[in-house]
Amino acid sequence: QVQLVESGGALVQPGGSLRLSCAASGITFTSYTMGWYRQAPGKQRELVAMIGIGGTTEYVDSVKGRFTISRDNAKSTIYLQMNSLMSEDTAVYYCNAHTVVRFQSINYWGQGTQVTVSS
Repeated sequence: QVQLVESGGALVQPGGSLRLSCAASGITFTSYTMGWYRQAPGKQRELVAMIGIGGTTEYVDSVKGRFTISRDNAKSTIYLQMNSLMSEDTAVYYCNAHTVVRFQSINYWGQGTQVTVSS
């Protein structure tokens, strides 16, 4: 049974920091590209950051220089360090695990963790 369990979401003031975690189980973690997505009320889910099998990272432009994604393969866990948070970062953040097997795309999702940036 595959599980992605996010944690770390909270209410934080503008300019503050948070670190999200996502612990994976039931998958061969080192075979998966891992990512963080977010969905704000009334908006589509968007990719925030991703980290490949080899550690290559990509970020949406709006978080570059503020957010850092990392992975700990020994713990089957990814992190999202979020600094200089803004109200626009308010959303439910979801962890994603992605791989391709025999040309078929496989995706797993966590249940989401709420991040609210407000004074």
